[in-house]
Amino acid sequence: MDMDDDTKVLRDYLAFTVPHVTVLAGAILGVLLIARVPMNVALGVFALTYGLMLTILGLIIRQHVSHLWAYRLIMAFSVGLTLVGALVLVYPG
Repeated sequence: MDMDDDTKVLRDYLAFTVPHVTVLAGAILGVLLIARVPMNVALGVFALTYGLMLTILGLIIRQHVSHLWAYRLIMAFSVGLTLVGALVLVYPG
C-alpha cells in the first residue's frame, strides 16, 4: 500500500522535526530544574515552549496536510499542550 504525498510529508515532519523540538524542550526543562526553579513553574515553561514550538512547526506544513485527520489530532495536542502550560504558569497551584 503506497502512501500519498501528503501523508509522506506528515510522516517526514514527524520523523525529522519533532525529535529535535523534544530534545530542545527537554534541555530547557533540565536547565530549569538544575537552576532549582519550582517544579510546577519548570513544567509549565516546558509545556508552554514545547507546545508552542510544535504548533509553529505544524502551522508551517499546514497547507500541505491540513486535510489529514492525523494532522488535526497533532495540532489539537500541540495547542492543548500550549494552553496547559500557560494555565500551569498562571495558576501554579
